[in-house]
Amino acid sequence: MKMKESTSPNYTIIEVWNNNLEDEFKKIRKIIQKYPYVAMDTEFPGVVAKIIGDVKTPDYQYQCLKCNVDLLKIIQLGFTFMDEKGNVPSEASTFQFNFHFNINEDMYAQESIDLLSKSGIVFQKNLENGIDPMHFAELLTSSGVVLVENVTWISFHSSYDFGYMIKLLTNRDLPGTEVEFLELLKIYFPNVFDIKYLMKSCRNLKGGLEEVARQLEIERFGPQHQAGSDSLLTGLTFFKLKEMYFEDTIDQVKYSGQLFGLGSSLFQNGYVYDTYINPQTLVSVVNSVAQSANAHNSQSQSSLSTIASQNGQNSASTPNLSALNGPNDPSRTN
Repeated sequence: MKMKESTSPNYTIIEVWNNNLEDEFKKIRKIIQKYPYVAMDTEFPGVVAKIIGDVKTPDYQYQCLKCNVDLLKIIQLGFTFMDEKGNVPSEASTFQFNFHFNINEDMYAQESIDLLSKSGIVFQKNLENGIDPMHFAELLTSSGVVLVENVTWISFHSSYDFGYMIKLLTNRDLPGTEVEFLELLKIYFPNVFDIKYLMKSCRNLKGGLEEVARQLEIERFGPQHQAGSDSLLTGLTFFKLKEMYFEDTIDQVKYSGQLFGLGSSLFQNGYVYDTYINPQTLVSVVNSVAQSANAHNSQSQSSLSTIASQNGQNSASTPNLSALNGPNDPSRTN
């Protein structure tokens, strides 16, 4: 089956299905070495549940996220690779991963499925040739894209995006508390910028991704509400925003790891508490990926060792990383 590709003079969106997944990850392992900025977007089947209770509790938004991500399955995921100046690789800028989804059995919100169908997603293809999530997670874990500190993730209003990513990578429901979730975020994705959070410091810039891109005079390539095109637009928007509002330098300490709409549980009595990585959480991550093996072993081991040391873990509490493999919407219209 020949995979369709969308191209322009600068951009290429590669459709990834179950039968070409491993071949495309071979490309990604090479690309990430020179293009360590990854703009990411997901498409998922909407929001089907709300938490009944006090909406003023610090972790209410996280509990709503957890409830829905636990119940639902990811449909599509987009990665766009860029260098520190926003340039994309000529051979392939964007990979659009299409996951197995059975519209007759899996849970969804009807209006979300209708929207995705109108955007061009054909759910029969997802049923017949969709990617197995566990196979994807194994390849991603050993790709050099996650668990490494020299990769920067770019997103837009991305709490649900990273919720689905962490569910994929851990193959389990999201943790019970927001603090535990943010621990996992820091381990798998040490450097994350959420454009929606950055916009708090951008005067007169507001709206969803499409509106922000329009205000910055950025042209979309590919169809809206498909993860590949959305990830590409996210990456282009980030670098334009960085240039226009941050003089090309974004404060890592102030903005990295902050997801718009989350983090309220870290504010207590007027103080902000940094995310501390519990040694047991780190051990759990190591054990979950240690059975895979690839050529990037040392890079991944070094990254997790660094993360452990930065969080005050001594040699007695830091897990043995020698077996570790590879370095591896809520609509977002608001």
